[in-house]
Amino acid sequence: TMAHSKALLVLENFIAGKFVPCSSYIDSYNPSTGDVYCSVPDSGKEEVEAAVRAAKDAFPAWSSKSPLERSRIMNKLADLIEHDLEEFAQAESKDQGKTITFARTVDIPRAVHNLRFFASSILHHTTECTEMASMGCVHYTSREPVGVAGLISPWNLPLYLLTWKIAPAIACGNTVVAKPSEMTSVTAWMMCKLLEKAGMPHGVVNVVFGTGAKAGEALVCHPDVPLISFTGSTLTAQRIMEKSAPHCKKLSLELGGKNPAIVFDDADLSQCIPTTLRSSFANQGEICLCTSRIFVQRGIYSEFVKRFVAEAKKWKVGNPSDPTVNMGALISKEHLEKVRSYVKRAQAEGARILCGEGVDSLDLPAGNHKGYFMLPTIITEVRDESCCMQEEIFGPVTCVVAFDTEEEVVERANGVKYGLAATVWSSNVGRVHRVARRLQSGLVWTNCWLVRDLNLPFGGMKASGIGREGAKDSYEFFTEVKTITIKH
Repeated sequence: TMAHSKALLVLENFIAGKFVPCSSYIDSYNPSTGDVYCSVPDSGKEEVEAAVRAAKDAFPAWSSKSPLERSRIMNKLADLIEHDLEEFAQAESKDQGKTITFARTVDIPRAVHNLRFFASSILHHTTECTEMASMGCVHYTSREPVGVAGLISPWNLPLYLLTWKIAPAIACGNTVVAKPSEMTSVTAWMMCKLLEKAGMPHGVVNVVFGTGAKAGEALVCHPDVPLISFTGSTLTAQRIMEKSAPHCKKLSLELGGKNPAIVFDDADLSQCIPTTLRSSFANQGEICLCTSRIFVQRGIYSEFVKRFVAEAKKWKVGNPSDPTVNMGALISKEHLEKVRSYVKRAQAEGARILCGEGVDSLDLPAGNHKGYFMLPTIITEVRDESCCMQEEIFGPVTCVVAFDTEEEVVERANGVKYGLAATVWSSNVGRVHRVARRLQSGLVWTNCWLVRDLNLPFGGMKASGIGREGAKDSYEFFTEVKTITIKH
């Protein structure tokens, strides 16, 4: 790699407040052109060891700072990222393939908000106290940071999900070793360049770049990293659980979803159709919260499908830096092939592809012909047992099927191994509450999608993960509680 990477961006690990070169590198591609965009360190045991040591050394001083002092530094970092918002958005769009519009309005603002939110929430947590007057005893709890936090974030919302982990971890007084995805490392590296200016002490935030198999594994297996927060696939999470079991680590795992949207015949379609397009195809369908199974009550099924397909066909796919584009490129060549293979399998099973892949032609600008693009694709007449209805595709593919009764649709919606998010469309308040209660899902949105209050628990049931994150939940995860009893 080193020979041709001179002209490219070359990222370096950030350890103990300094950028450190690596002995070997991996190519990272620009998904919208298919060209190499930058060289990313191919870190392993050695680099992780150095980063963990730096984090361990920084822990005593950082954890003894007051929450207010930590809060100030985090707010300063948020201001610096916000000041460079456009530069970050451009980099995120180029590195990930998402539209510049999405990076500008969702990814980077949310990264800034994550830092500010946890900088604020840390100031408002209180501990408990109880009294046993008859025994002359008083009990109280204290919460302390855990130590070095290992944070592994994915490629779909790179800075957004990295800061969602870093912010609560350091707010609580932990120090961190973070490993972003090797496919989308640029914004994490850019953030590292701002840490000094924000006043972050050396070693509090360390970032090691590389693959899950090498760098991720070294981090998860390290005996001095008592806590791992991971967002990614259920398969990788199983490996993390196995590898961390001998060390009894604290785990927070946010995994995949096969999220249902349930559209009852009293739904307001003028709201439901545009929102369901977004919930199916936003960020190329590469969000763990995307709806990929749409159940529509039979009375409005044909009208829904007709309108849904007509609107999907209006979506513009193309160069992510074009502000009029609705959908950019998928993350990689391999991922595009995987997503396409699901559509082929559906066809082989006798399903109908109503629009998108293999049905409509994709018209791309000259410079994007080698990019990893795909049209929004809608599949119908597909059985619940089909892999397209059971497995997470993580691309711009959604299945639309009909249902008759509330009882039936709840059972079908719950009939997958995942349980992350669900959306319900109905104007009947009683029904909305009934259905929300019965869905096996960590999050249920009614007549909306992806409306988030960071105070509230976020996470999934079943194969969608372990634990919750949010104001109170992240605080609990990133600290250890101690109960102290005093007899007086």
